Amino acid sequence: MKARRISAAIVALVALCGLAIQFDATFRQNGSVAGTLWILLRFFTVLTNMAVALTFAAIALGRKVTPRRIGGVLLAILLVGIIYGLLLRGLLSLSGGALLADTLLHKVTPLLAPLWWIAFARKGRLGWRDPWIWAVFPAAYLPYALLRGLAEGKYAYPFIDVAALGIGRVALNAALIAAGFVAAGHALVWIDRRFSARP
Repeated sequence: MKARRISAAIVALVALCGLAIQFDATFRQNGSVAGTLWILLRFFTVLTNMAVALTFAAIALGRKVTPRRIGGVLLAILLVGIIYGLLLRGLLSLSGGALLADTLLHKVTPLLAPLWWIAFARKGRLGWRDPWIWAVFPAAYLPYALLRGLAEGKYAYPFIDVAALGIGRVALNAALIAAGFVAAGHALVWIDRRFSARP
């Protein structure tokens, strides 16, 4: 139990450090706390790492966190890592704090969270409805990101840039990502049940 909580604290701290470093790097560019927060809250990566930090901090503090919540956060941070690796890596030239934050938020946290789940999460408690519940988060993010992009003229990610791609291509990209997310959710439930069936 002690190792479970300590390792959860490490995951939370990594996510929190990534967020803090990213905040500092963005703040240095615009000099406004409110402006920095507004910019950062545009990104699914930031929102998901916030969810990871809060969830794993709660586990580290001994609070009761449901397997469903842990599974949803795990799946969302896996989506961050996979989308980054497939679609976003190398698009920006980063250095200093921005590069460190990018590494922590897109690579380290998406690696540590599933390793923690494999080692310490209680298995056999996920259900086949859960992937559809987990999908509410990214599904709610999409219209939010599109409305912000439309209002600001700048989209959080190139694969949802309606101005550059058109609404049809963006809809196709969203559908493919959604299908992959739900499929990955069902795979997570299957893995969870396989682990629980072991003697």
